[in-house]
Amino acid sequence: MAKHRRRDRKFRLTLTAVVAAAAFLPVAAAAAPSSGARPNIVGGTEASISDHPYAVYLTDKNGNQFCGGVIVSPAAVATAAHCAKAVSRAELRVVAGRQDKRTNDGRTVSVRDVWMPSGFTDPGQGDDVAVLKLSQSLPYQAANLPGDESLYAEGTKATVMGWGRTADGGARSDVLRSAVVPIVSDSSCRSSYSNYDSRSMVCAGYPQGEVDACQGDSGGPLVVGDTLIGIVSWGDGCARPGKPGVYTRVTTYADEIRSEADSSRGVFW
Repeated sequence: MAKHRRRDRKFRLTLTAVVAAAAFLPVAAAAAPSSGARPNIVGGTEASISDHPYAVYLTDKNGNQFCGGVIVSPAAVATAAHCAKAVSRAELRVVAGRQDKRTNDGRTVSVRDVWMPSGFTDPGQGDDVAVLKLSQSLPYQAANLPGDESLYAEGTKATVMGWGRTADGGARSDVLRSAVVPIVSDSSCRSSYSNYDSRSMVCAGYPQGEVDACQGDSGGPLVVGDTLIGIVSWGDGCARPGKPGVYTRVTTYADEIRSEADSSRGVFW
């Protein structure tokens, strides 16, 4: 149990969907070899998929949701690398346009190819990003990719969303939820996490905690307006004081994400 608690501190996947497929898998996390995980959006409210049409979630072939994602082109979805590794490509599904998991709204598509940085090993080591190239295009708005670092200024209000747990150790949400969290400075985040890497990561959250992403939210978007600045990656528990959520810093990977998304465009556009 101690090992599972350690993983929960760092990753944010939902394990239910991936236990059989990947026993090593663990915030929104479900899979990674050595760090930790978390549940649902804590301290948030139900969000409308029409307001955030780029928000998607990932399931295994049996429909078990374990991570989130974000549409970056009609035929490509960005997510966390530890989510992409949680389930084999053949069993991975992307569900788009569905606010309530209990309905059949929207589209469910399979994945034909996956890109992630060759150096990825663990969310706590950075490079926690992947692009899922879809088997068919989606008719939903894609999120914008950041053009510079201006949106990462300390105190910038960003919105995180997902279908993960709504409390540390609690149940997962059936509906899309979102919460507003401020960007935390690199120096402050480094004081919370000794392994914090400002090149590949960014932190967001309140000093007192209370609002955060959680297990099942991994891979989901952190946006300013409709611009994707972060991907839910890891953290220490959910919404704990002095332990902000850690996100993949999208600006570092924007060119690669755009290139991989564009490589899918020719297949369907």
